[in-house]
Amino acid sequence: MTSQKQEEALTDRNAPNDNPFPAVEQAVSSLVSARDTWARTSIAERISILEDIRTALDGVAPAWVDSAAKAKQLPTDSPLVGEEWTSGPYALMGACNGLIETLSGMPGKTFLDQIPLRSLPNGQTAARVTPHSVWDQLLLSGVTAEVWMKPGIDASNLANHTAQSYDQPAEQRTGRVALVLGAGNIAAIAPLDAFQKLFVEHQVVVLKMNPVNDYLTPHLEQALRPLIERDALRIVTGGGDVGAWLTNHPSVEEIHITGAESTHDAIVWGTGAEGQANRKAGTPKIDKRITSELGAVCPTIVVPGPWSPADVQFQAEHIATQKLHNSGFNCVACQALIMPDGWDQSASLLDAVQRIIGQSSRPAYYPGAEDRLEQFASQAAQPTRISRGKAPAVVMNDLDDAPWFCSNEVFAPALSIKRLPGSNAEQYLLDAIEFANNELHGTLGANVLIHPATIREIGRGRFEEILAELRYGTIAINAWTGLGFLMTACPWGAFPGHTLDDAQSGIGTVHNTFMFDAAERTVVEAPFRPFPRSVLGGQLSLLPRPPWFITNRRSHHIGRLLTQFQYRPAWHRLPRIFYHALLG
Repeated sequence: MTSQKQEEALTDRNAPNDNPFPAVEQAVSSLVSARDTWARTSIAERISILEDIRTALDGVAPAWVDSAAKAKQLPTDSPLVGEEWTSGPYALMGACNGLIETLSGMPGKTFLDQIPLRSLPNGQTAARVTPHSVWDQLLLSGVTAEVWMKPGIDASNLANHTAQSYDQPAEQRTGRVALVLGAGNIAAIAPLDAFQKLFVEHQVVVLKMNPVNDYLTPHLEQALRPLIERDALRIVTGGGDVGAWLTNHPSVEEIHITGAESTHDAIVWGTGAEGQANRKAGTPKIDKRITSELGAVCPTIVVPGPWSPADVQFQAEHIATQKLHNSGFNCVACQALIMPDGWDQSASLLDAVQRIIGQSSRPAYYPGAEDRLEQFASQAAQPTRISRGKAPAVVMNDLDDAPWFCSNEVFAPALSIKRLPGSNAEQYLLDAIEFANNELHGTLGANVLIHPATIREIGRGRFEEILAELRYGTIAINAWTGLGFLMTACPWGAFPGHTLDDAQSGIGTVHNTFMFDAAERTVVEAPFRPFPRSVLGGQLSLLPRPPWFITNRRSHHIGRLLTQFQYRPAWHRLPRIFYHALLG
């Protein structure tokens, strides 16, 4: 998300004739000079660069996390610091590993040989990207992630729709200069977006940091030094005026935006009467390829079933995490909780969610949160405020209070409840999916919480047929879609089909270290219960309380250890991870 100050500055589209930003101009010029050289860089050199980044990242990770924790007002010993490990250095280290593996198998695209494929009930092809190694099976026990391809893609033609940018011989490539407008909330977003342009699309990158987290700049410059030294990357800072100037720079040929849809529209169409006229005429202000990830009113669908009191408690922690991870400042945070009306566990689940939310006292660090919360509350008929000590109260309301709640991403600690008839699980799920598809703005991520017995009752094949109707870029079954962000083998972005005129959650994908060109969505699935209840319930999973849960007491230790493991996997590193995981 861009800050409000940056969004306002982006509305000024008239750059002065003289150069107001000479250092930024110099950064762009150095990229222009090196763009063809980078595009023609050999696979061997790119692997060497990624290996050097991994080493540099390992060295800078502790300082990176300390800076992020300080900026987000977290005590250094808070378990919530684990979020800064996993959504920062850990995710970027995972992307390095994934890209190294893919590039190593690029000749003949042999990396595809290690990816199991299956045919879905609707005829589409699913590629399993997690678990992909023995380490995945141990550290993410019971978690799976599949990439569901667009219709028409199967085993016979998947290679033709994967890593197409590498089909052209390196010596024939020409480079381009891409502008990446970085997000201010999650630390790994900006460098991962840059990786998409650099390693998948062969473009050099000027990375414009968001003012909210430009404290990361020195850490990123140190970690990404191998790219900077080759003039393939420049990292610049400044306000929205710098971003606006860069979007109009004649040498910038492509733009990637992570932020608010309003920022996207200001860049593409302009603002006010001018923007309306340009949109009506179909004449964007910028004639450049633009990709984006813009957030959404993301739903969590609770499916009725035979939940035990322990299930209710665990899934309440899950829902609270989906809302309050990173203090609620996530583009994929749950904003619409869809509940089955008439289910005998609805009241106890909502009570448990409110109780757990009330135990979270994390500050709301992101600029503008207080105003957005007040705007949210002003639209509600009878808002419920859950007190959290010194932290802002979480605001809850009925989604039916006003159409506003379906159309506006709040980007703050607020949650709306939508109730649908829930006497029949299958029909309820169909109705909930129809509501999410047709009433909620955006298509970035959707979560479904469902008991294994309910899936068996519906039938696994029928369940997947129904799931295929849920039009979101990432779907999480008994998981949170944020896990799809952390596992960088998964494509990350909106469901295909948005346009510049109706961007909603954005256009295109990032991450995607296997470089699938025809991905439709990612489906992540995790155990319904934690270990040991998972095993007692018949699920072969050793995953205890997940480390991304806001209730995990050892998340700060687990995040650090997992990041170190990503850098140097080894059997002797596992016992400490398991020890803290079991105590979490």
